[in-house]
Amino acid sequence: MLLIEDLHKHYLTAQGPLPVLQGVDLRLEAQSSLALMGESGSGKSTLLHLIAGLDRADRGRILIHGQALDARSEMALAQWRRDSIGLVFQQYNLIPSLDVTSNLSFQARLAGRHDPAWSRHLAERLGLSGLLQRYPEQLSGGQQQRVAIGRALAPRPPLVLADEPTGSLDEGSSEEVLALLLHLIGEAGSSVLMVTHSARMAARLQRSCRLQAGRVLAESRP
Repeated sequence: MLLIEDLHKHYLTAQGPLPVLQGVDLRLEAQSSLALMGESGSGKSTLLHLIAGLDRADRGRILIHGQALDARSEMALAQWRRDSIGLVFQQYNLIPSLDVTSNLSFQARLAGRHDPAWSRHLAERLGLSGLLQRYPEQLSGGQQQRVAIGRALAPRPPLVLADEPTGSLDEGSSEEVLALLLHLIGEAGSSVLMVTHSARMAARLQRSCRLQAGRVLAESRP
């Protein structure tokens, strides 16, 4: 469903152009999982931002179901983010003025795919059923991340992009939250591309690869 070909991206600095991606090639099949590893500053988050349409590449192609993402207008990219991808980041980015119920359903309502039964199932599986009337400031970090996961999966998006989704959690919570994330992604029928520093976390996904010197090294299957 996702095909990346010869992707390049640089940023301008006071010292001149800083190359970040230098010919990335990557493929993600429908209903599959891929872990993207690499050192800090290797361009992992930049790659996710390009796939999400939050930034544009200098050259190369990002194809979604055979359609070029870079050819879309800003309005079409916003629609792509709203309708077709779920985003889970290390920062939870919940809406402070909305309770858990409204945060969970926010993305699905924007996409016009709110399913109350599916939302209730997500809340139950994520251990949030007793917290639905609380606001983000009343939740622990682990609880907020569970809400963020539920919000991303509520529309059943074809693609989930997860950037260090358990990076702010302790080891025990990380294992539990990742297991829940992968299980619910399977139930939703989504694919997932997850950035992680942890080889242990990467081993939970079907495939893994490493970003180094702006390129993706040979993929491996844990």
